[in-house]
Amino acid sequence: MQIVSCPSCGAEVKFRSHASVMAVCEYCSTRVLKDADAVKDLGKMSSVLEDYSPIQIGTSGVLGGRAFNVIGRIQLRYAAGMWNEWYLLFDDGATSWLGDSSGLYTVTTARDTQPPLPAFDELEPGGMVRVGSERMMVSEVRTADCTGGQGELPFKVAEGWQAKVADFRRGSSFVTLDYSDGPEPVVYTGVSVTLEAMQCQLLREDEQIERSAGRYRGKLSALDCPSCGGPINYLPGQTANLLCPSCNAQIDAASPKAQVLAAGERVDRVPTTLSLGAEANLNKQRYRILGVMVREDDEGTRWTEYLLYGARSGFSWLVETDEGWWRAGVMPEWPAWEQTGADTVMLDKIMYEKLYDYGATVIYAAGAFNWRVQVGDHVRVFEFQRGQTRLAAELSTEELIWSRSTPVAADQIKAWFGVAVRGKARRAQATEKGRYGSAAKKFIMVMLAVNAIPMLLNFGGTLVFNLLGALAIFLPALFLDSIDKGDKS
Repeated sequence: MQIVSCPSCGAEVKFRSHASVMAVCEYCSTRVLKDADAVKDLGKMSSVLEDYSPIQIGTSGVLGGRAFNVIGRIQLRYAAGMWNEWYLLFDDGATSWLGDSSGLYTVTTARDTQPPLPAFDELEPGGMVRVGSERMMVSEVRTADCTGGQGELPFKVAEGWQAKVADFRRGSSFVTLDYSDGPEPVVYTGVSVTLEAMQCQLLREDEQIERSAGRYRGKLSALDCPSCGGPINYLPGQTANLLCPSCNAQIDAASPKAQVLAAGERVDRVPTTLSLGAEANLNKQRYRILGVMVREDDEGTRWTEYLLYGARSGFSWLVETDEGWWRAGVMPEWPAWEQTGADTVMLDKIMYEKLYDYGATVIYAAGAFNWRVQVGDHVRVFEFQRGQTRLAAELSTEELIWSRSTPVAADQIKAWFGVAVRGKARRAQATEKGRYGSAAKKFIMVMLAVNAIPMLLNFGGTLVFNLLGALAIFLPALFLDSIDKGDKS
């Protein structure tokens, strides 16, 4: 360990890793450059947002039988949200990065990889590319701005520094290409992890998170909408992207003063079964609804998604559809999908068959979210099912995300939240439209197959009766589908 004095305030600045070239003074936020036997003042570094992450400088753990300590951190922000990269120093002197995004964690380590490596501008989420000897699917492409830093870092970084990165997945394999320093990327291999599996110690307690969350060195963000003054049910530090329930303004709360990103028009509140701020006890953990989002498919069917947050479990979803309730969570490990649009995926040696393929558009959103959401956001959804479990891939222009959902009884929702589920049980989700017409078509095909031989022997007479029978079946089905559509609109 090397200890130097901060050129700005004189406080001790520690360099634990020989690979570290810069450290941020914890007292005055000066960026201190380690240059041979001297140190240089590189100017101030923006303070990080003290968010909901339980990790902090000094957190320790074990990965792959090797002990590590967290010695540094950078905070990055891109169009859809923000995340932390924690700099890890292992006891053997090796270093890695611990990605921390909405309660999902990955550890990445630099490796040498032979060409071919794709160009950054050629990458699109959902595409298949070759990374070295592996054929992988592009999961995310983003350019992010560094908004703050702490502790030791292996490179010079300042406000305005940008990271250009792309993530790739194939089953449990995870690779990141970092194009921040030029067209030739640095290759990192990754693995999904949990804090429990890494036996993490010296994590922040819930009470400490609640006290510090949302502060820039002691400054609290406002909770009133800067656009209309209306109250927003916002938990400081839990989320940084807000949508005012009253005026629909988009608000960035990841700064000392909440800023309006886009003005909105006053909208009528959409009635929902569960309200913003509602709390529930799930598996002996306290959860709270931070955001509510209503989405619509290509045929006009709507459903409601509630964003839940638990201090130790992170983010998850409750989804209220015409089929009933579902509980969903983002998957840290992906199923094997040969290519976007393929009819099957494999997860844990179990085959899932494609159930639906449709577009989904946000038509209403309110509250706080861990990514930037707005009305009009559109994704393509691919759903797969095996038994009671569904897997869903959501593809946008920026990323591909997989989630897993299981059904939840309405009575269970009542038990969790202590509220009655309003309205009658709804019937079908995004893709059961035209169910009567679909059934009628299948019956008509069977009828024609059964009468194939009589039609060959007496084509004219038999055809007329078959056409009349088909109309007698199909027209009432169309009428019933129209009633279905009217009930759902």
